[in-house]
Amino acid sequence: MKLSNMLLWSSLLFAAVPQAWAQANSIPSQPHLLVKGDASRKVMPDRFVVKIALESVDMQTDIARRKVQANAERTMALFAKHGAIAETVRMDNLSIEPSTRYKDDEEVFVGTAVSRDLEGSFEKPEQLQAFLAELNASSEVQVSTAKPMYSGEARLRAELKAEAAAQTRASAKGLADAYGAKIIGLYTISDVAPSFAYGVQAGSWSNANRADAFLKEGDSLDRVQVTGSRSVGYAIRPPGEQLIAGPITYTENVYAIFLISDGN
Repeated sequence: MKLSNMLLWSSLLFAAVPQAWAQANSIPSQPHLLVKGDASRKVMPDRFVVKIALESVDMQTDIARRKVQANAERTMALFAKHGAIAETVRMDNLSIEPSTRYKDDEEVFVGTAVSRDLEGSFEKPEQLQAFLAELNASSEVQVSTAKPMYSGEARLRAELKAEAAAQTRASAKGLADAYGAKIIGLYTISDVAPSFAYGVQAGSWSNANRADAFLKEGDSLDRVQVTGSRSVGYAIRPPGEQLIAGPITYTENVYAIFLISDGN
């Protein structure tokens, strides 16, 4: 097969995805291969986050302030009691501002609002459950939880990017060898699909037509199949109230353009 036909075929293997934070350079005019690498891993979260919003309103500012301060001290004591991770516990400064409400289409002053936000994380969902069991929520103590997190996210994402980059090299070599072409250099590499100049419509990159399928058996890279973007949530197991967390899936994509020449 001629090199020009090979290039057209290889370019149609993939379509662009508009998700990531850095845009690759435009497609080069010289012969090239455009390949994608991806890597994914599931981990269990180890940071269970809770946020507390404290607010009290009173005509006497000091009374409102003292109420917020008392609630903040009780919350901090519960963080310590149930083993919140010390470096994650945060208490914002007091915020003081007028509070109003509408009555008969007229804005009426109702006092001074004093507020303060707190946040902390636990290593286990059982610790968070125990914390919530002792925290008395009210109109002045508002409680919410955030998505569980994994403390080693930055390190894991770096590892996945390296795996995905290795895949692009193997994929490009497999395609080039299959058509007797020679890789002469790397044009660009990015975690965003480049803009297409072939008239190909943007969409999801397919994993079904993997370029590294051309590698010989035993030469393919071991990898975890991509299962989607990060997703996690709490689930409540009846009939009890035990909080359980699902795994977090981290996925990294790398897109590379390799310059090639006809091997003949």
